[in-house]
Amino acid sequence: MIHKAKKSLGLKNQYIFARAKKALGQNFLKSEIALRQIIEAGEIKENDVILEIGPGKGALTEKLLEKARVVIAVEKDYELFGFLKVKFGKEIKEKKLILMQDDILEFDTTILPAYKIIANIPYNITGAILKKFLTAKKQPEMMVLMVQHEVATRILARDGKESILSISVKAYGEPKMIAKVDKRYFSPAPNVNSAIISIKNISRKIFEENKISEERFWEIVKAGFAHKRKKLSSNLKDVCQRDSLTEWGNKRAEDLGLKDWISITKEAMNQS
Repeated sequence: MIHKAKKSLGLKNQYIFARAKKALGQNFLKSEIALRQIIEAGEIKENDVILEIGPGKGALTEKLLEKARVVIAVEKDYELFGFLKVKFGKEIKEKKLILMQDDILEFDTTILPAYKIIANIPYNITGAILKKFLTAKKQPEMMVLMVQHEVATRILARDGKESILSISVKAYGEPKMIAKVDKRYFSPAPNVNSAIISIKNISRKIFEENKISEERFWEIVKAGFAHKRKKLSSNLKDVCQRDSLTEWGNKRAEDLGLKDWISITKEAMNQS
């Protein structure tokens, strides 16, 4: 029945029945208020280049095109790619929109000029996206993302307990909660509520200013969080000399902030 309906509607509407795929983490945002909040948080200027991850049916893409110089939209789903190709045919022809059918985790960031990421990302690869772009050779200037609310609260560590996720984000940028978004504002509705976060001023300046090795820093942080219930004196015994842990040895990794990890790395590097 759907196949016949597609055929009768003609070529321009052949992808109108493209459905969200659970395996790809697709949940399409349908709240105009949330879309406006995302755009406002992005502080988009007329010369900005925006990378949108997983544009879906293009609700956010439309808003981005109104503000930015160029939008680069990367969609993995072939059906949705086809739908977007028709929907934004004019903008593609004008080179206002560059539409790519690709896996964002394999996307080459070095081809980009200065850029921002603004996206309602697939929740099942949130961690992988954050790691890829925050540690990329060519980092975005800032990111505005729709993520699971629980992930947003972990990044901000509002309960005072840090995680490897929160330290990972704070090491490269300045995270901020923009708004909570109820699950009913998505189609299909996910099982959890969402949140809009921004990560501004993305750079490697903490490593440069503190004269510490980025690689050594992450070696220490990962070891510190390897066993959450153990104290740092135990977790870090293989990567740090005990003398460098006099102030922190009796604490657990979740009790330390970014500045503490920087100090531990400095001490460890001075003693090596």
